[in-house]
Amino acid sequence: MTCQGILARVFVGLCVALTAAPESHSQDAFETFKQLNGSTKMPKLKAFSASGAEALAAANPSRSVKLEAKLTAKGDAMQHGLSWRVFSPIPGADGKLPLLASAEGGSAAFQLAPGDYFVNVSFGRAGATKKLNVPAEGEVDEQVMVLDAGGLTLNAISGTDSHIPDKQLSFDIYSSEVREDGERGLVVADVKPNTIVRLNAGTYHVVSEYGAVNAVVRADIAVEAGELTEATIQHRASQIGFKLVSEPGGEAIADTAWSILTSGGDIVAESVSAFPVMVLSEGQYTVVARNKDKIYQKDFEVAAGSNMDVELALTP
Repeated sequence: MTCQGILARVFVGLCVALTAAPESHSQDAFETFKQLNGSTKMPKLKAFSASGAEALAAANPSRSVKLEAKLTAKGDAMQHGLSWRVFSPIPGADGKLPLLASAEGGSAAFQLAPGDYFVNVSFGRAGATKKLNVPAEGEVDEQVMVLDAGGLTLNAISGTDSHIPDKQLSFDIYSSEVREDGERGLVVADVKPNTIVRLNAGTYHVVSEYGAVNAVVRADIAVEAGELTEATIQHRASQIGFKLVSEPGGEAIADTAWSILTSGGDIVAESVSAFPVMVLSEGQYTVVARNKDKIYQKDFEVAAGSNMDVELALTP
């Protein structure tokens, strides 16, 4: 597989293979992957105006309010994975909107006194909020909220098709917009491969890290409402091992200090180990080994997807 062969699956010159599950299968697909744990990121409810809100009529009998959520306007009501929250529109003493009721699962029904409320529904990192008025008389319409959300699952390869162990990969997902301070808003950090992240539809900036040195790839990936997007990012890097030996093919000598430099002389990594292993982005490097006040060095080249060992000998 080459970048050229992916055609429309290429983002900003990077190979990002995308497939999207149709909406009819999306909800089932969300259940087949390990889900992210952690608190739900909900919209900032205080951004909504509570002007004109009436005091809740506690003396009036409660009304039954039914709510359902859809991934898209034309989709079916979701049956699982939702978190519902009902808030008073009147801030409390702490300046926050008081939480009045909550529910988990699919569609929900709340017994609410006539008055105004804010209702929030979240699906992973996706969410929607609306103002709700419960009338004292007449019919109470069923409330339908559209999340306009989809899912994103990430993976990566090295070179054209070399597998990367999951433990060596991590992904950070950022908003596509750049703030005034020049930074992007972090949506979710340290996402593991093949983990579904539920997101509102839109474009996100994904940073993929392979290893812990300099193998970093960035890509902008679009999430479509009602679809599961599977993205595979192509790293141009390899895993390199280093050892200092007394003779070619010999055992690695302990208590050796290592420095890895770019072709321009910048240090990219250091280690004190008999046999350090590092992931390096493709390119030209120099390795410097220090042992018992003696220095040894060697130039080497990293090719994408070609793991190898670099050996330095005490004697030529």
